[in-house]
Amino acid sequence: MNYELFIAKRIIAGKKYKNSISSPIIKIAITAIALGIIIILIAVATAAGLQNKIRDKMAGFKGHVQIVNYDNNNSDVSTTPISTNQNFYPAFKNIEGIKNVQVYANKGGILRTDTDFEGIIFKGVSKDYDWSFFKEYLVEGVVPDFNQQRTREVLLSQTVMNRLQLKLNDTILATFLKTTASKLPSNKKYVISGIYNSGFAQFDKNMMIGDIREVQKLNKWTAHQVGGFEVILDNFDTIEEKGEEIYSEIGATLNSKTIIGLYPAVFDWFKLFDNNVWFIIGIMILIAGINMITALLVLILERVQMIGILKTLGSYNSSIRKIFLYNASYLILKGLFWGNIIGLSVIGVQHFFQLITLNPETYYVATMPVHISIAAILLLNIGTLVLCFLMLIIPSYIITKIQPSKSIKFA
Repeated sequence: MNYELFIAKRIIAGKKYKNSISSPIIKIAITAIALGIIIILIAVATAAGLQNKIRDKMAGFKGHVQIVNYDNNNSDVSTTPISTNQNFYPAFKNIEGIKNVQVYANKGGILRTDTDFEGIIFKGVSKDYDWSFFKEYLVEGVVPDFNQQRTREVLLSQTVMNRLQLKLNDTILATFLKTTASKLPSNKKYVISGIYNSGFAQFDKNMMIGDIREVQKLNKWTAHQVGGFEVILDNFDTIEEKGEEIYSEIGATLNSKTIIGLYPAVFDWFKLFDNNVWFIIGIMILIAGINMITALLVLILERVQMIGILKTLGSYNSSIRKIFLYNASYLILKGLFWGNIIGLSVIGVQHFFQLITLNPETYYVATMPVHISIAAILLLNIGTLVLCFLMLIIPSYIITKIQPSKSIKFA
């Protein structure tokens, strides 16, 4: 056993491989492990970052769960009002994990200047609205102030501002579609108090945020009538469970939908993205494992005489196999170490400097977001180490085929 430990230390130290045939093979194997974990970390970080960022943006515009009248199910415009006198408003009493319940009402309209016009959805919100999302993406100005009897302040996106050649604090003329109570369109003037840029082109191109009292007045509604309720959750991962609980708590004339149900195409795309990430992980681990198998076989063949001597001295096949498997594990760990250093550095650079940009029309974000947790890093590293090690067990059985009489004869 002392001989085995001595030789194992010599092999792990690498002193016998610096000028040997196996030296370039070992370097290639370590490089393959490092490149594999780099690609895996980047793939997981970009996939998680993109999904989290898009989910947060959708929730910022629509809430995690929307409660609407059945007549408004498939429309972005609020047509049939809902009373605010509900058991679940301003808070659900029997459901935990809900951050906020806020009212809203949408109205379709057109913004006009002297030279141009743009179709918009005027989203009216109230004092209970959670502004944290829009404050994060606020480019200029401030959010509307609802602590006054009436406010004409609105938020507009940078996209709309550029198209209409507007600037902060400009007054904009809005024409709204006729209602059943009035057959004539309504013209209103609003002051642009803030400009936001979420990078989510689908919403940025036509969303204007303002006072819900303006929408109520346009629709001839009372102060207790709104278009619907948005529910903000503490944890997105519980959205399906909370969606069912919310549905069971609301009245029979109301319906609730999660953003997963409202935008199924986006979340189907997420699933496809996840499948691609799993494919990348599998391919990278397979390539790394094959390179390690090659390195192990070269190490074994280069030490045939040493193996014969150990067997002559009474070492068991299992003990000799452990020496080479320990050495291979050391090489895997070395590759993982450098791969993590480089991979996490790349992720960090992208997180802080946002060097890689994307087309928001296609990806819903302007820059590539990245996100990776410590648990994910540990799981990926342990998984890679274990899978590569398991792939080496069968090739290591070649040691049992080496006969001391033949290997020492040609030493």
